[in-house]
Amino acid sequence: MVEKDANFAQPAVPKFDGHYDHWALLMENLLRSKEYWSLVEDGIPTLPANPTPEQTKVHDDRKVKDLKAKSYLFQSIERSILETILCKNTAKDIWDSMKLKFQGSTKVKRAQLQTLRHEFEILGMKEGESVNNYFSRTLSIVNKMQIQGESVQENLIVEKILRSMTEKFNYVVCSIEESNDVSTLTVD
Repeated sequence: MVEKDANFAQPAVPKFDGHYDHWALLMENLLRSKEYWSLVEDGIPTLPANPTPEQTKVHDDRKVKDLKAKSYLFQSIERSILETILCKNTAKDIWDSMKLKFQGSTKVKRAQLQTLRHEFEILGMKEGESVNNYFSRTLSIVNKMQIQGESVQENLIVEKILRSMTEKFNYVVCSIEESNDVSTLTVD
């Protein structure tokens, strides 16, 4: 008998590349899909002084799940970074250490957001750049802003793209603006 999910490709373990927020989002999703996320959030509860056999079994099961969650974390983090994490006893310990080291303070996040806002404001299409590349550059900045907590309305993105394209696209921009309500257009 073939297993129902046999054709489902296993997701790749996301590698930490220095961009904590992106890695954390992907890693959290992976750990949730494997039903290990509660271990990262809550850790392994300690056993009471005289545990019942049921409590011992639940505790042992959670320890095994924690080992599996740690295995995913170990796969995703380079050895050089893992060596800087002092406490690797549980998945929660590893996660908390990564968050503390790489998430950044509120001031840093605010500064990064200010830089991204500025990049968005001065962004313009380069001569000879393809429309797809320009869209990709624009959406990359917008995605980074959203990761930092900024809400960017789609109509603002559309308006930015239309007003910052090179002159050779003026006729296309005029045509789009005359035939459509720009406030309801999507980037797609």
